[in-house]
Amino acid sequence: SYFGDRSSCVENANTLNLTSSSSVRGLNSTCIGKTPLSSGRSGCRSHTPLMGCSVTSSSAVSAHTVASVIVAVVEGRGLARGEVGMASIDLKNPEMILSQFADNTTYAKVITKLKILTPLEIIMSNTACDAGNTTKLFSLITEHFKNVTFTTVQRKHFNETKGLEYIEQLCASEFSTIFMEVQSKYYCLAAAAALLKYVEFIQNAVYAPKSLKVRFQGSEKTAMIDSSSAQNLELVINNRDSRNGHTLLGVLNYTKTPGGSRRLRSNILEPLVDAETINTRLDCVQELLQDEELFFSLQAVISKFLDTEQLLSVLVQIPKQDTVKTAESKITNLIYLKHTLELVEPLKAALRSCNTQLLKAYYNSLEDTRFGIILEKITTVINDDTRYAKGCLSMRTQKCYAVKPNISEFLDIARRTYTEIVDDIAGMIAQLAEKYSLPMKTSFSSARGFFIQMNADCSTLPNGQLPSEFTKITKMKNTYSFTSADLIKMNERCQESLREIYHMTYLIVCKLLNEIYEHIHCLYKLSDIVSMLDMLLSFAHACTLSDYVRPEFTDTLAIKHGWHPILEKIAMEKPVSNNTYLTEGNNFVIITGPNMSGKSTYLKQIALCQIMAQIGSYVPAEYCSFRIAEQIFTRIGMDDDIETNASTFMKEMKEITYIIQNANDKSLIIIDELGRGTSAEEGIGICYAACEYLLNLKAFTLFATHFLELCHIDTLYPNVENYHFEVQHVRSNAGNREKIAYTYTLSKGYTEEKNYGLKAAEVSSLPSSIILDAKEITNHIAKQILHRQKSTPEMMKQKAAYQLAMRLVQTARNSRLDPDSLRAYLKALKKKYEANCPTPGKYNEQ
Repeated sequence: SYFGDRSSCVENANTLNLTSSSSVRGLNSTCIGKTPLSSGRSGCRSHTPLMGCSVTSSSAVSAHTVASVIVAVVEGRGLARGEVGMASIDLKNPEMILSQFADNTTYAKVITKLKILTPLEIIMSNTACDAGNTTKLFSLITEHFKNVTFTTVQRKHFNETKGLEYIEQLCASEFSTIFMEVQSKYYCLAAAAALLKYVEFIQNAVYAPKSLKVRFQGSEKTAMIDSSSAQNLELVINNRDSRNGHTLLGVLNYTKTPGGSRRLRSNILEPLVDAETINTRLDCVQELLQDEELFFSLQAVISKFLDTEQLLSVLVQIPKQDTVKTAESKITNLIYLKHTLELVEPLKAALRSCNTQLLKAYYNSLEDTRFGIILEKITTVINDDTRYAKGCLSMRTQKCYAVKPNISEFLDIARRTYTEIVDDIAGMIAQLAEKYSLPMKTSFSSARGFFIQMNADCSTLPNGQLPSEFTKITKMKNTYSFTSADLIKMNERCQESLREIYHMTYLIVCKLLNEIYEHIHCLYKLSDIVSMLDMLLSFAHACTLSDYVRPEFTDTLAIKHGWHPILEKIAMEKPVSNNTYLTEGNNFVIITGPNMSGKSTYLKQIALCQIMAQIGSYVPAEYCSFRIAEQIFTRIGMDDDIETNASTFMKEMKEITYIIQNANDKSLIIIDELGRGTSAEEGIGICYAACEYLLNLKAFTLFATHFLELCHIDTLYPNVENYHFEVQHVRSNAGNREKIAYTYTLSKGYTEEKNYGLKAAEVSSLPSSIILDAKEITNHIAKQILHRQKSTPEMMKQKAAYQLAMRLVQTARNSRLDPDSLRAYLKALKKKYEANCPTPGKYNEQ
């Protein structure tokens, strides 16, 4: 009755020699977090298999609140230190993801990947935490994941040969190309061996042969966003309230399925770097926006799908023990499977008239004959009207009568007995209602079984109380819930009858599953299609609620009238929009402006727009083009965080060190308020040195600062541009005091608001003599600095020539202008060059 030999993948679980979190406590207390699992044998937690659970579409957003991913991590030793292998599997999804990559001493890639996976448990070798010889990787992981259960197993279980054997045995034939990718990647194979052994042990079940989807995921196909940047930008979690939906995920998440929500989350944290793939997605979003009928028909079908990945996970597991719970779970999931397969034809019908390449490919994938074969085999055994139903009693009824009559005589007899008991319960409660002249009705819950419910005011009851034969009485407002001794006995009979029904149905279901198992792998394809369509529909839905535009991909970051997507959701109106323009020749922008003028919001806005573009979403702007970013780094300060201390300064230094160590020419770097945790002189020095280092890269960098001395770096580096946020000065009627009105508008050049502190002092109660002295000293210092940094005519000429050259290169690469428009544009460039150049010379106009 099983898919395969239970013992084929299992060895003695006790040979794992597992070490629980508690046993590691004495070695390194930082690795201990909250343990969400109860104590089990061999010093390890025991897990309850995630079977029969289903997340409905209404809870799609919260599908990630319960962690279900287990990750094994192993690092090379000796000369191979820094080479890291990872294997992860989601207990709700039968897909194992393998990774192997070289990391530097910060282990930024490892930490980032783990943060994205949000693991329930992390497994490492016991040699990584030997007393007195703890590895740096072990220490960093336990430091960053203090609330994650941590388990060590003996190093011998990280065995690459065993890992390859596991993959050959368990990998579904459709994903067998994985062998070519991983057969020489020893560390990810070693991690896979330990992971699969451990998961089989804790699940008390084995994966059926040829049942898993296995894929290799390197670190080069997606952009890297470190966990600190993800937190700064509030990509998936709001910093003030984790339950708050004011995040980028909240802005874009109109998904209808748990799989779609998971896919959107992982894409936001790991955007694509391949422009062709991104444009394929954008083509789909464009078609969904242009074809209303396609959009609504697809959305209607997608919203009916359950959690296909979790369904697959349960179907491909072979329980080691037959219990009532496993029997009920298998029956439930067969009903879910029937429900899912019945949606394939409506999904095909919705996609039939589509035009874009990806949607056509999905339609062709749904032509797979295996969907029909499986459904046909199911309908020979399962009743046509058996449906997925909401409500525990409705679903219980569906499970009881799922199998058609006349397939098993004993099952038919058991079901008749069950029906009679249920009828007897209803009749007994009706008699009690008549006996006591009370409005009693039959109710049901999975915890209590059948019980009596009644809506009545206590004043209508004799002596204000229920008759003495009723027990377990609860009251909420005017609703009473209770039972009786006879009803408890009848519930026990009902449960006994149910157990017989489930057992006999289970035998039939197992036999059916054994017949359809060879065809079941088409569901991997279906789950992928459903989650992707759900995400694309979500992007299109978000566009209908705001004026987003399709991004282009060039070698330029150009945003015309862009705005902050999360701020728009919070404010319920469009925020002030601003332009952004960075090219290879002008790749470093310094932004100044007073506190609260909008610098931090603007910087976050650019990063969010970049991420939205790279996941295939439209972007909040009137026009936008992006250069693909391979890494996105942010160091965001708080505009209103005036108090600074040593710990703040050390955090700044760690963040800027991380950026400098990991950035490359294809990075997008956003730095806000660096150096505020120390003295002005040191802060300026640190900022200047960091800017000079980053200026040697071709990375696109935006650097917001209050140190106006930094603005003069443009005299030395022609690829630097200065921008500032404008403010207006308004005199109040009361006391004729001057106030600052924020425009939140970005303008070229550095701010004229040079003395924020002096303006604050003027409206304070400081004596006027002190304020006058402060102004005089400030002006004197400013003149000295300006004199030292004044541009010479030769420097201005060189910068003008550099900027002209960069514009000409950009025009040659990207221009789509017709000849007349191009000629006019080139003339304008020439005039601008002559205006910016003190001695432009004479040129013959062509």
